[in-house]
Amino acid sequence: MTAKKKNVAARAAELRAEIRRHERLYYVEDRPEITDAEFDALMRELKGLEAAHPELVTPDSPTQRVGGAPVSELPGVRHEVPLLSLENAYDEEELKAWLTRVSDRLDGRTPGIVCELKIDGLSVSIVYENGVLVRAATRGDGTTGEDVTPNVKTIRSVPLTLLRPAPRLLEVRGEVYLPKPSFRALNEAREEAGEPLFANPRNAAAGSLRLLDARITASRRLDAFLYAAARWDGEDPPGTQEEALRRLERLGFKVSPYWTKVDGTFEEIWKFLHRVRLMRTGGDLKFETDGVVLKVNGLADQKRLGATAKSPRWALAYKFPPEEATTVVTDIVVQVGRTGVLTPVAEFEPVLLAGTTVKRATLHNMEDLSRKDVRVGDTVAVEKGGDVIPKVTRVLLDKRPARAPEFVLPPTCPSCGEKVVKAEGSVALRCVNPSCPAQAKEAIRHYVSRRAMDVEGLGDERIDQLLAAKLISDVASLYDLAGADLAALERWGEKSAANVLAQLVKSKEAGLARLLFGLGIRQVGEKTAKVLARRFGSMEALAVASEEELTTVPEIGPETARGIRDWFGNGRSRGLLTKLRRHGIRMTESPAAPAGEGPLSGGVFVLTGTLARRTRDEATAAIEAAGGKVTSSVSKKTTAMIAGEEAGSKLDKARTLGVPVWSEEDLEKALGEAN
Repeated sequence: MTAKKKNVAARAAELRAEIRRHERLYYVEDRPEITDAEFDALMRELKGLEAAHPELVTPDSPTQRVGGAPVSELPGVRHEVPLLSLENAYDEEELKAWLTRVSDRLDGRTPGIVCELKIDGLSVSIVYENGVLVRAATRGDGTTGEDVTPNVKTIRSVPLTLLRPAPRLLEVRGEVYLPKPSFRALNEAREEAGEPLFANPRNAAAGSLRLLDARITASRRLDAFLYAAARWDGEDPPGTQEEALRRLERLGFKVSPYWTKVDGTFEEIWKFLHRVRLMRTGGDLKFETDGVVLKVNGLADQKRLGATAKSPRWALAYKFPPEEATTVVTDIVVQVGRTGVLTPVAEFEPVLLAGTTVKRATLHNMEDLSRKDVRVGDTVAVEKGGDVIPKVTRVLLDKRPARAPEFVLPPTCPSCGEKVVKAEGSVALRCVNPSCPAQAKEAIRHYVSRRAMDVEGLGDERIDQLLAAKLISDVASLYDLAGADLAALERWGEKSAANVLAQLVKSKEAGLARLLFGLGIRQVGEKTAKVLARRFGSMEALAVASEEELTTVPEIGPETARGIRDWFGNGRSRGLLTKLRRHGIRMTESPAAPAGEGPLSGGVFVLTGTLARRTRDEATAAIEAAGGKVTSSVSKKTTAMIAGEEAGSKLDKARTLGVPVWSEEDLEKALGEAN
């Protein structure tokens, strides 16, 4: 292999690894690090290399599949008709080339084209039998998606029952999205609770639709547009995409009003694209759109054109370049997070972007800052992903002032002055001083958040106020607060003080799992905290567990085990636990009953619908404490299904398999807790 060929092969391997990492961040973890345009650029480069060098194509290359892998917690659903992704076009030439290919395959004929807005959300497939919604699934990898039926049923624009006459079987395709006002409200609530913000409405919609608790999904006010019929089993199916849209609307579906049929010429399509651009920049749309989908109108023509392994030949997504503005960086400051990670943030001259004025944007970490080489005085291009999160996308080097100094991250923490360290294998610099004031604030925000100790009434402003008044210094000091001190603060009063103190008293009984998550131990997220709490049962038992013992626990790897041991081995951590014990914080959890013990030992159970007496988490904990196991999917091995109100397709499957169906009262009796 020549040196040039080796370089090409190395670059292709590098691109595949980078794309896979970003796919997981986007599809599975819902926390993208780069913009769509940057991701598309990586994919296009890889496609170009593989096209020029077919021998470099590997079976697991990202170019060889449609979408992201299904999330493991949700049961899989196989699509009867593959839900393929669309080929993209970014300029006039690519659009004209697609139109030529379509015409050539139709013997030189120019077909009618339906132009629809490309909604920036999550693709879903919904099946109706005799007019009743029976199943909804995400795209997944195009062949197998995730069953999100209970969550889709919470979307009020999705009909549970179709208007008559309805086909015997109808499979519709559409896009679930989060309207801009709902997105802003959701992020405001998350910020108040000390939770990480969603990067954009699309990721918020994806995260919301794939939640295991449909009640949370319902609270987020998702919406949906339906745009196609994949299967229509009944008399007189539609013959064109135009007719399908009109008939879907008559059946009760919400169809986007922003579509039109054109004669298929480039000029007519370009006029529609121009109108959409004006709508986007004018702020007329209440949802995110990143382009226009073009579809050959005749369904017979669509069938004739067919599809490749990845995308239909009869459709194309024309994607607009991200809206961006240029501005000048006036400063680069460093923020310190809850775990001590130092994050550089660019501050710049105010600029109007996507309808609002922005003044700063995160640079994520030193690796991102070094790659972009952002310097004070630079003119930079800024995007505002999802109408909320500004991002510096590139530096305009030709406008860089002479002798602009390269930014160097400080060797000490800007908050406490302690030396910062870089862990092996990590790109992050970290302040390891647990007494760091900036970390203390973020640690307290996390501790009182809903998913941790759930202390209502302590948002960012009040925490800042308490820290400034020196009434608190760490999470343990929250329990030293006195009503008179709080009531004397500005904008508090006796009622607010009493409410917060009552919340703090309640939090003392939150239990070990919430406490472990609230303490912010590195590598210990909400799920891991529950696993540890059930396995060890008490803080004392966990504190003395060795790394070897920890790694025997399912889902605990060497890095997590090391992080736990490091935390308990730190003198300040032990001192914090001592103070929390003195305040009466419960540090125990009911562990899962050993094999062979408990009224539900050996049983496998599935929860569906909304329970009245317990949340799903509480019901799961009770079943596991009684020796049972809770799974997300129904099979012949399922002992019983516990069905609450508005049970979904899992209930139908349980009945088909002959699995016993319990009411919530049946569960309480089995647990020995019936009234």
